[in-house]
Amino acid sequence: MSSLELWPVGNCQVSGLINEAGSLVWGCVPRVDGDPTFCSLLRDHNEPEKAGAWRMELERQVSAKHRYIRNTPILLTRLEDDCGGAVEILHFCPRFQRSGRMYRPVAYCRVVRPVAGSPRLKVSLTPMTGYGSKLADRTHGTNHIRYLIEEHSMRLSTNAPIGYVLEERYFRVENDLHFFLGPDEPFVGNVGREVEAMLDKTSVYWRHWVRGLATPMDWQDAVIRAAITLKLCQHEETGAIVAALTTSIPEAPGTERNWDYRYCWIRDAYYTVQALNRLGALDVLEKYLAYLRNLVDDSEGGMIQPLYSVSGQKELTEWTAESLEGYRGMGPVRVGNAAYHQTQNDCYGQIIIPNIQAFYDHRMLRRANADDFASLEEVGMMAWKMHDRPDAGLWELRTRTAVHTYSSVMSWAACDRLANAADVLRMPDRQEFWRNRADAIRKTIDEKAWNEKAGHYAATFGGDELDASLLQLVELRYVEAQDPRFQATLKAVEKTLRRGEHMLRYDSEDDFGRPETAFNICTFWLIEALHLDGRDEEARQLFETMLSHRTQSGLLSEDMDFETGELWGNFPQTYSLVGIINCAGVLSRLWSEWR
Repeated sequence: MSSLELWPVGNCQVSGLINEAGSLVWGCVPRVDGDPTFCSLLRDHNEPEKAGAWRMELERQVSAKHRYIRNTPILLTRLEDDCGGAVEILHFCPRFQRSGRMYRPVAYCRVVRPVAGSPRLKVSLTPMTGYGSKLADRTHGTNHIRYLIEEHSMRLSTNAPIGYVLEERYFRVENDLHFFLGPDEPFVGNVGREVEAMLDKTSVYWRHWVRGLATPMDWQDAVIRAAITLKLCQHEETGAIVAALTTSIPEAPGTERNWDYRYCWIRDAYYTVQALNRLGALDVLEKYLAYLRNLVDDSEGGMIQPLYSVSGQKELTEWTAESLEGYRGMGPVRVGNAAYHQTQNDCYGQIIIPNIQAFYDHRMLRRANADDFASLEEVGMMAWKMHDRPDAGLWELRTRTAVHTYSSVMSWAACDRLANAADVLRMPDRQEFWRNRADAIRKTIDEKAWNEKAGHYAATFGGDELDASLLQLVELRYVEAQDPRFQATLKAVEKTLRRGEHMLRYDSEDDFGRPETAFNICTFWLIEALHLDGRDEEARQLFETMLSHRTQSGLLSEDMDFETGELWGNFPQTYSLVGIINCAGVLSRLWSEWR
């Protein structure tokens, strides 16, 4: 049966998920939102690896163990048989500097090394096309197999016996074997030497990238793994950051809360670059800001939609891939996401806040200027216009709207930060303009979002319901942590939405009924709020509990059953990994304590 015990590999162009057996069961080409060439994760829950996978297994295999090479997304799998035979398999996607640019092909590499006994290996490579509708046709030569895929045909180049691969027969592994599944073009050079060189250079790249991270003292391994995986969620060609690498892993079993997350949500990407920026990963921020500048340029009067494709495409029409049965048979499998045409007014603040850093951070390769400010002012005017208008909110409700407090606070933050940028640019008239706008929005929020009778901020203007986004009021600098209004709101949110070790995003019925699982980022928001409230011991215990729920790969999906702890939702989910980084940062001991 399929599970979320998955190990991501990737190179910021293409990605894949390796399952517990060591098989590549999910991977889209030629980019993360493309056709899932490897789709067995969602194809057949009775025989999940029958097709749409790249399998390697030993004859009479008894175990498969996995670990990442330290500080890289290179996965090492050890397969053992019942006679003492064993092989090690290195899975990776090449990424390194070559010819003055980053080499990150649409390619998956594997290196197989015999390490004990006389292991016999079977290689099964069955890519599919048309969202699981048919096996890719193939042709072959002496040392390669071509797979004819609609969007991006691929070629396997290898020094393994081609006949054994084509016939899926077991054969003795007596020497190192190298596999390069990449673009449909002749492989230049000796495949063994070249793949080994790619492996070495890819390892060097990632270890040096991690070396530049400003990690907290405690929980370094958890933070590093989260940071590497967040970087894998960036489509480097454009700078877009996807919410997750998968589509349609249900938020809870049998609910049809199945969504395609292989797109760039302005909100999710905002939280991602915020977390990585705290670690000093400016490369991800700078590339994402370039993506945002293009979105702003293409917008009509500063109007921004909640999500875009990784290339910036606006229309993401939602449809169902009928050939894919779904995770554990729990369809539908959705492609596209209808949320793109929703009104979600928090996105204006999430465009502006990360851009403001470029006005004052002298480390950045490209500093923002007056022209950039003028473009952001158009977005700010939309924030001002929409700050008290109904929207679907950050939880993307599909059948009703309201004026959501979180969206309005984000509009306030947009105007507040524009005032700060104007100060840096020495534009006092614009600074005063945006400060006045921010003050006016604050007055509206305090009048309409504060529920005097209940004694706390409400999730909507004039309402009395609560949601976990209210815990973000301090993070957005709207209130101080010790403000009695926030203290009262924290107490009310915790009482209403906390379920033991977990937090719901809300507890009211939505388009699909009441939520059945906790939303992991909300639990991390609670941990941060507990820290702000001076409850550090409780916060640390809750954080350790959340870390214990991670997969063996050290990652989290979007949701968790608050009774069993089972993970649900798309994987790996950027929100959840952001929570690991942020909570480790605020709860860790200082480096100076160890000097």
